[in-house]
Amino acid sequence: MNQKLLIDADPGIGDALAILIALADPSLDVLALTACGGTVSGTQATRNLHYLTDLMDPLRHPRIGQAAFTEGRLAELPEGLPHPQALHGRFGLGDVEPLVPDLHNRRESARLIVDVVREHPGEVRILTFGPLTNVAMAFELDPELPVLLNGLICLGGSLHGVGDVTAMAEFNLWCDPAAAGFVIRSPVGKILVPLEVGHSVGLTFEDIERLSGLIPSTPVGELATGLLQYSARACRQLMPFEEVTLPAAAALAIASRAAAFDTAHVAADVETSGDLTRGTLVLDRRRFQHRQTNLEIVATVESGATIDYFCRGLRRAATRHG
Repeated sequence: MNQKLLIDADPGIGDALAILIALADPSLDVLALTACGGTVSGTQATRNLHYLTDLMDPLRHPRIGQAAFTEGRLAELPEGLPHPQALHGRFGLGDVEPLVPDLHNRRESARLIVDVVREHPGEVRILTFGPLTNVAMAFELDPELPVLLNGLICLGGSLHGVGDVTAMAEFNLWCDPAAAGFVIRSPVGKILVPLEVGHSVGLTFEDIERLSGLIPSTPVGELATGLLQYSARACRQLMPFEEVTLPAAAALAIASRAAAFDTAHVAADVETSGDLTRGTLVLDRRRFQHRQTNLEIVATVESGATIDYFCRGLRRAATRHG
């Protein structure tokens, strides 16, 4: 039986590509896509999910959840960091302006999470690519929800305490540390895919050129190629490394079991205050610590299998939509 999946995202180029792959993966049944603010605003995240689903036109359309605070401002990044628009484009999808109908009668993301899990108790796995705001809200709305899930896989945090927004904090946890801490402390089986693991999988600029030539020239294929090439240009101009990393694809490969991975069981929490430490994932590494472990954190993922899954998935998405 196919894995029932709910994806919560703030797309973003990397998230968008992973969502296209998930919608085309015959081993996955993507029941819902829920929007959250992060890389883009909640309003834009909702529009991007709607645009991707309409373009992909899968045989079974996932339900779309609308971010609760759709007009909220994005978090103010520390000075000196590239703005998300520089890395992902004005609307999060490179050069594309996602034109979609007005957003009427959509279910709020957190409430849709509750509905979908309640309709399929014990079967739904949630995969998050962005801040954990929606999952925390869903758990507050329905305290029984954690035990009704077939697992939670979250992209976020740092294994070794080296961040990407601050010296110690990773973006997704930094955006809403209270929600992240609440989810990590919740009684649900959860796997965290940290920054180091997400960034261990990537494509060089030459890889992207080769892959772009292999993706069929369909509407989905042209979108995927455009997103890859936009990301390569942005990384070449703004980032200190010669590749495009694929953290969302790594998290999806783990969720779909397309790539082997190793985890460690840890006692974890998230720092919610402090000028230097807000949003830091805190792992209790004491030899004789007394806290019960509450999290599996991924230590390694099979890079070659993940890249193969990513490349095959984009080619499949370009040819199997509708």
